[in-house]
Amino acid sequence: MAGRLTTALRAVPRHLREDLLTGATEEPLPVGGRRPGWLDWRPAIIVPLVIFGVVVLAGNANAYAFQYRMSLPLAILTAGIQAGAPILALYRPVLAWWATTGVLLLVGYQAGSWFNPFADLPWQRTGLLCQAIVLFLVALRVRPRATAEMLVLGILAGAFANALVSDSFRDDHVPVIVLAVCALVGALLRGRQKARTELVVQEKLTAEERARRTLLEERNRIARELHDVVAHHMSVISIQAQVAPHLAENPSDELKENLRGIRQNAVEALTELRRVLGVLRSEDTRPESAPHAPQPTLDRLDELVDNVRGAGVEVTVDTTGSPRPLSPGTELSAFRIVQEALSNAMRHAPGAAVHVALGYLPDRVTLRVTNTAPDRPAQPSPGTGHGLLGMHERTTMLGGELATGPTPDGGYEVTAILPAPTTPEAPSDDAEDTP
Repeated sequence: MAGRLTTALRAVPRHLREDLLTGATEEPLPVGGRRPGWLDWRPAIIVPLVIFGVVVLAGNANAYAFQYRMSLPLAILTAGIQAGAPILALYRPVLAWWATTGVLLLVGYQAGSWFNPFADLPWQRTGLLCQAIVLFLVALRVRPRATAEMLVLGILAGAFANALVSDSFRDDHVPVIVLAVCALVGALLRGRQKARTELVVQEKLTAEERARRTLLEERNRIARELHDVVAHHMSVISIQAQVAPHLAENPSDELKENLRGIRQNAVEALTELRRVLGVLRSEDTRPESAPHAPQPTLDRLDELVDNVRGAGVEVTVDTTGSPRPLSPGTELSAFRIVQEALSNAMRHAPGAAVHVALGYLPDRVTLRVTNTAPDRPAQPSPGTGHGLLGMHERTTMLGGELATGPTPDGGYEVTAILPAPTTPEAPSDDAEDTP
């Protein structure tokens, strides 16, 4: 215990030097933080301080010149330093504290050299008000340790200034209480502002981390689904290459060799694909009984709509254009976008009617899911709340466009445009069903 006390006492001079001489009293803001908001109002705060300074300058200069017998230039200079200290505290808090403390000691010395038993004590008469305001403003800017040091030294300086005039410490408890209250209130306000700043920064970091994690999870989900699609088609290519020689009459050796090479490349590509992307299976949340279920396509849109209708939602579907097979990635993304839009409508617009519009154009396919205004408030539901992020990722992956937002009637709309050019290479149902 004694060793700790000795160490603390030895550290006092170093702390005083760091806090009151080096100017390193202001703690740095958290990463991504900003300065306290009240500092933005400094130009407006200066106005009442200037008015206050004029009053202080006139009153203190008169007291110094006629009551404490200072020369008129010195009285005006001393009163001017005190009057300007609160304004200086907005920009250089430590320097402002030194100014008020130094002036208080100077006034006490001058008052003591011209003894007048009926003169007012300098601490209460001219020094306390400016000292209290400066200490309050300083406490808003510096760390609590520095505030405590300034409070103690300021009290000692005031008591010493009074002692130079009077042998008794009369009424010294009043300025002590005033300074302590100013320092305490300033420190509490600074702590509250610092806590709010750190909370805002932490909330921002948390939101960014949550969005990044959700984005990665959605990309992993898309990668798993595309892995299933690509693996299925690579398997089909391998099987077709193996069966093709048996379907041709008297195939040449060159044809057999080419087909054997196609199958070998397909098998190697499939193996490499599973090695790279198959690890994502470890995070798959689907039941173990069906870990490799086929990925859904727009052919299952009616099934999806029926399930939603079974939940009591009024859903209508409108298809324009001639339906045609799309690339696996487009089919999967289109189905998932409609699925997510319907889920959002059920969660956030209970009782609303939903309309699904699917349009086939020569070079693209359009999806539009709209719902009317809900007829009752939505109940809070668990979930990440990032369904729109998944839609955006899928649309961006295909080079399409996505637009979401409220409708004039109070509902909501999701519109996606996915590139789907008509090409001879588009997969056909026959190719999908080849054994």
